[in-house]
Amino acid sequence: MAKVLITGTSSGIGLATALELGRVGHQVYATMRNPARAPELGERAAKEGLPISILTMDVDSDRSVADCFGAIHRKDGQIDALVNNAGIERHGSVEELPMEEFRATMETNYFGALRCIRQVLPGMRERRSGYIINVSSVAGKIACSPLGAYTASKFALESLSETLAGEMKPFGVRVAIVEPGIIETPMSQAISDVPPSQYRQGRNLAALFQAALENPAPPSIIGLTIRNIIESGTWKLRHPCGPDAEPFLAWRAAMTDEQWIDFNALDAEGFRKRVKNDFGLDLKLAAEDAAGA
Repeated sequence: MAKVLITGTSSGIGLATALELGRVGHQVYATMRNPARAPELGERAAKEGLPISILTMDVDSDRSVADCFGAIHRKDGQIDALVNNAGIERHGSVEELPMEEFRATMETNYFGALRCIRQVLPGMRERRSGYIINVSSVAGKIACSPLGAYTASKFALESLSETLAGEMKPFGVRVAIVEPGIIETPMSQAISDVPPSQYRQGRNLAALFQAALENPAPPSIIGLTIRNIIESGTWKLRHPCGPDAEPFLAWRAAMTDEQWIDFNALDAEGFRKRVKNDFGLDLKLAAEDAAGA
């Protein structure tokens, strides 16, 4: 059984992954910024008697990350697998989303993962074993408005992961990228909340997410994928996950850059027709969009 540290376990994918791994006997260090505000995982782990330790760690803080990893190392020794799941989502047009939101998204989703990776690399390199699993998204390969800040952070994480995989393979350390599609999490639900904007793309994307979440894919799907990566010994780098992940990636790959830009520039009715044709999803347009605004 592996000793696995997971970031961002207060809800969604992180919580589901901690439970999945704990239930099969892996020792899980489940980290989050404020455990007192997110008691669900601790309560469920205690009820089921799972080997899950709840730890405080803020991936935005050099000190917090170093303290958490240091405490684990002193008490229990090596970490066999790191799952970088902590992430935030901020959506808005490039013009309208405040600069501090762009910075915050990159700080957590990219630099937060990097801080944790650098804590485990020396030990894994010396032992010539270990797993680093970075939870990205199909948004790490597909850029669309109003997710510019989020997709930029995931593109960066994918690039870092691919570089790291080449560096660590000679030392026997495996690197994997998990790319969820639209999964039922608080983050995906938030994308349906569209702030006022001069740009229509936010309303289009919100309608797409609302339609996809009518038949939601649970975060446990991602937890099972992460478990399989750890237990299988695979060297595969990218792992699209969820029923719509591979179709979304194939859809984007089938278009030229210019065709993708044209698709994202469609008005609401054109966007609705295209999504219906390509995915069979019926989008519910806002009244002003249905009227041709």
